[in-house]
Amino acid sequence: MPRRKDLRELPYHLMLLPCVIIVILMNYVPMFGIVMAFQKYVPTKGILGSKFVGLDNFKYIINMPDTLQVLFNTVFISSMKIVLGIIVPVTVALLLNEVRITFLKRSIQTIIYLPHFLSWIVLSGILIDILSPSTGIVNTMLKALGFEPVFFLGNEKVFPYVLALSDTWKEFGFGTIVYLAALTGVDPTLYEAAIVDGASRWKQTLHVTLPSIMYVIILTTVLSLGNVLNAGFDQVFNLYSPAVYKTGDIIDTMVYRLGIVDARFSIATAVGLFKSIVSFIFIAGSYKLAYKYGDYRIF
Repeated sequence: MPRRKDLRELPYHLMLLPCVIIVILMNYVPMFGIVMAFQKYVPTKGILGSKFVGLDNFKYIINMPDTLQVLFNTVFISSMKIVLGIIVPVTVALLLNEVRITFLKRSIQTIIYLPHFLSWIVLSGILIDILSPSTGIVNTMLKALGFEPVFFLGNEKVFPYVLALSDTWKEFGFGTIVYLAALTGVDPTLYEAAIVDGASRWKQTLHVTLPSIMYVIILTTVLSLGNVLNAGFDQVFNLYSPAVYKTGDIIDTMVYRLGIVDARFSIATAVGLFKSIVSFIFIAGSYKLAYKYGDYRIF
């Protein structure tokens, strides 16, 4: 006979059942398609009828002239996003923590949160208008100051930094939530002791506030390492062009072009599988570091 406790928990398990079914159908069943990475896939023959070629697709990827450049672009862009995604939210959270007028503080928080809820389809249109070399407000200001206009979205040297800065602008407001929550847990008596010792607001921030939230900063930094190969497909796909492929092309956009545009399904699957394996290693390592240095664990 089932225990009474199990019967009480049964409704909760039934509530999770639709979610479990969706995850299985959308995440696990499609994994059968990984077989294509080891085949010379022919759509008319299907997965079961296509020829098995072993690791030939992976050898082809390694010998592709753009592979190393695309891998470098992905790591470079995602690294900039990770670094800025830590520094900017922490700085803004510290500044907001010093605002004593509640209405002003809440208003600023609401304004900087808004871009997070907009899709890159909307934001890309805004950025294209703002950064236009002829009519964009940024280049209009540069011209007024005597500088030459810059083609931000068409200059391969500038484009990666545009991606990193625009992504930070979109997400930093939402990222401050974690650090503002951490700041509420700082012991007020530490500030009182610092004031008695004659510490200024800057000294209090440096010697009390930052050390008190350093645990959260380290934890979020370590956990973000798992996204080192996720440079943001939505953003790059909506902003890049052939003119900036050299520095703006990332693994995800490369997979899109190989699989959807060129219909080279086996090669695209092999690239995606390679990315998944490397990302899994980084994620496992980041959680290991999070447990070691931040005592963070999932289970």
